[in-house]
Amino acid sequence: MISSLKTDLTKSHSYDTDKVLDVLKSSHNGLSQQEAQKRLDEYGLNKLPEKKDVHPVLKFLKHFHNILIYVLLVAAVITALLGHWIDTWIILVVVVINGLIGYLQEGKAEKALDAVKKMLSSHALVKRDGQMGEIEAEKLVPGDIVQLKSGDRVPADIRLLSVKSFSVNEASLTGESESVQKGIEPVGGSASLGDRFSMAYSGTLVSSGLATGVVTATGAYTELGKINRMLSEVKSITTPLLRQIEKFGRKLTLIILLFAAITFMAGYFIGGYSLEEIFLAVVGLSVAAIPEGLPAVITIILAIGVQRMAKRNSIIRLLPGVETLGSVSVICSDKTGTLTKSEMTVTHVQMPDKMVEISGIGYKPSGHFSVGNKRIDPVKDEMMELLLNGCLLCNDSRLREENDSWTVEGAPTEGALICLANKGGIDSLENSRRLDTIPFESEHKFMATLNETGTEENPSRVIFLKGAPERVLERCQYQGFGDERRDIDTQWWKQRCEEMASKGLRLLAVACKDSEMNRESIDMKAVQDDFSLLAIIGLIDPPREEAISAVQECREAGIRVKMITGDHALTAVSVAKQLGIGDGKTVISGSELDKIDDSQLPDIAERVDVFARVSPEHKLRLVQALQKKGIVTAMTGDGVNDAPALKRADIGIAMGIKGTEASKEAAVMVLADDNFTSIVNAVEEGRTVYDNLRKSLLFILPTNGGQGLIIITAIILGTILPITPAQILWVNMVTAVTLALALAFEPMEKDAMKKPPRDPKSPLISGPMLGRIIYVSVLLNLSSFGLFYFFHNFQPDLGVDYARTIAVNTLIIGEIFYLFNSRFLKGSSLNLKAIKATKPVWITVLLVSLFQLLFTYFPVFQNLFGTSGVRAIHWPLMIASGVVLFIMVELEKALLRRRKSVKNV
Repeated sequence: MISSLKTDLTKSHSYDTDKVLDVLKSSHNGLSQQEAQKRLDEYGLNKLPEKKDVHPVLKFLKHFHNILIYVLLVAAVITALLGHWIDTWIILVVVVINGLIGYLQEGKAEKALDAVKKMLSSHALVKRDGQMGEIEAEKLVPGDIVQLKSGDRVPADIRLLSVKSFSVNEASLTGESESVQKGIEPVGGSASLGDRFSMAYSGTLVSSGLATGVVTATGAYTELGKINRMLSEVKSITTPLLRQIEKFGRKLTLIILLFAAITFMAGYFIGGYSLEEIFLAVVGLSVAAIPEGLPAVITIILAIGVQRMAKRNSIIRLLPGVETLGSVSVICSDKTGTLTKSEMTVTHVQMPDKMVEISGIGYKPSGHFSVGNKRIDPVKDEMMELLLNGCLLCNDSRLREENDSWTVEGAPTEGALICLANKGGIDSLENSRRLDTIPFESEHKFMATLNETGTEENPSRVIFLKGAPERVLERCQYQGFGDERRDIDTQWWKQRCEEMASKGLRLLAVACKDSEMNRESIDMKAVQDDFSLLAIIGLIDPPREEAISAVQECREAGIRVKMITGDHALTAVSVAKQLGIGDGKTVISGSELDKIDDSQLPDIAERVDVFARVSPEHKLRLVQALQKKGIVTAMTGDGVNDAPALKRADIGIAMGIKGTEASKEAAVMVLADDNFTSIVNAVEEGRTVYDNLRKSLLFILPTNGGQGLIIITAIILGTILPITPAQILWVNMVTAVTLALALAFEPMEKDAMKKPPRDPKSPLISGPMLGRIIYVSVLLNLSSFGLFYFFHNFQPDLGVDYARTIAVNTLIIGEIFYLFNSRFLKGSSLNLKAIKATKPVWITVLLVSLFQLLFTYFPVFQNLFGTSGVRAIHWPLMIASGVVLFIMVELEKALLRRRKSVKNV
């Protein structure tokens, strides 16, 4: 019965009240207690379904499902069997730390479900057996008659039966920032969620007035329930970086295993090594080749990126999201508050004899009035002054200044009218007072006030009328004021309204008429006719000035910006045109999206840049359509309606100021200032993070490659290992990681925002990068193994520990010089600026130098790692090998630049 009932009521907004009650088998007296209990047993509680949690232990163990981790665990087992416990514990510590990081980051998006559930009301005022009483909202059933008042959270989806000045804030559900005036008249069956004026939806807030309605859906069947279901079904996709690292890890593991197998066979069958010796050598090779410090380096680089972004108002909730921003090629942005100021502003006033333009945006009363290119003083124009008086008197809101910030207490539209009057030089009306009011209601769509104006010697009374142009026009017989008053040209005014609306302006009409001096109140009869139209006022939520330049910067960076808004199509196109989004003409509405097949949508989503009147399902479909085209997509949002799309997007961006908890929990990034410019700043940081990550890889991997080649070379030549497994882990975890971290602090390269977004399918290691890794690995092997071979064979009296200490220090010195090469992926390091470097570079160089002195001369380290104090006369030899390596790498970079291949690095 639930499914059949739901089918009957999917278009309840289009049914008249009698039909809805008939379908629900209810009445204005409500259900009986017996019938309500029967329906509760049948339909279930009015709450969202709970999701079964995965056991924390299983969640933790899942983070060890990685092929590189498996290889490290096998290496740990082998070293333990061979009794090399230091190697075993170091490997295990690295593995556990990596798993903990992943575990702590997991599951944050699922908190969005809890945030959605918190939006449900806890109690409801319900009529049962003809008596009104309060019950737990969980016990509401379809057919219940519910009463709503200002401040209530709507407890279920409700078809309104009666209203009085009733408005609802649906921003969390539709994205529309202004409260929506509700009525009881049916609307079209295909009306979008934001246009269903006869409905009040679960989780939204009553802004004003009173209403009575009948429950049409509860729990999972409400619009909020649909979003909750989408959110639970939507799977977060892996970030491009994690996909690349996973692919890179598989390839690296196969290469390591292949070389380990070849080395084992060569050493055992050809080199004559014992089984234990060759096992130890192969473990050493595996440990040398696997970049154990890579997870830590990646985590720290991303964490540094998080800190940088936080300083630029972008809060990252999931570390890999930092890098994802760098590969974004499409940003789907909401309009209100993100691309615009979310402050309604009067920009045009159409009067009977002229069009007046008003400068200045937002609620700050700063700007001027002009006709054509000529400024005018509005208070010197009698009719304009009367209009501005009406804007203040026919108004229930007020502006407030606090720390040079202007906010409106009340309706945004009314705040804009107050600002208009203030700009015109009218701040208050001391000689005027309101006597009576007809408040705005959705049925009549206007507000009227009776006011006493003038002076004590010459008092007068006037009625001001403000509202929807079509409702005001039908009450006007005249236009103008005083000597300029004449019969109204209704057709002319309708044409002006169409012209203004085509520019995306929201329209209000203001009219007035004189009243008898003895009138103390007004009713609907008093405002039926005989008004004189003063003006049609055009308002818009203006674009942020900084957003215009940010959109331009995105275009230069190869990033397309798409506006996806719940606002009307004309308004969306107008704002998009001012921002430079789209072609200024093409817009697709939510109702049009419903008619587009999923197979056609990817091409349309890629081509069109402006979408209006969209629902939560539309946003999710658009994100999925763009991802089908291989486009890395960022999606902004602030309401619970945005949560599924935010979770699905490659990078979900929630608003920190006006955003709901559901949207913040579903998103990867939260904007502290709700400003689109902060997204562009975050993209800059994301690209910098990725560049620095690649620099770190380009630095770390030759270290592992060089160590691996040292061991392979030793096995081929049949000599003892120049570096022990413990010494290898020292190099990997202490020195290489420390030096690599210096690259995390490198500033953004000059052309970072001039390049197109990187292809998410491109490999983490490009061809030129791989060539350099192999090249530097060979250079490190030649210098380190070469000096070991020399001291071991030609100065045997110094001992094998001495030769190994020389080999390790030569390797480290080579890395220090190579660090300066790695600061620039393609640029030369043979200049003063490059050698001067950054503060973190010199700090890490000094730290590593100190570590190596301890490693070489401190007795505890000598016993732990098998090292020996090096004579001062031999240090210049090792330093010279580092200088040679630095020069050789710069020659390779110069050769690449000449071949113009470095652009792929």
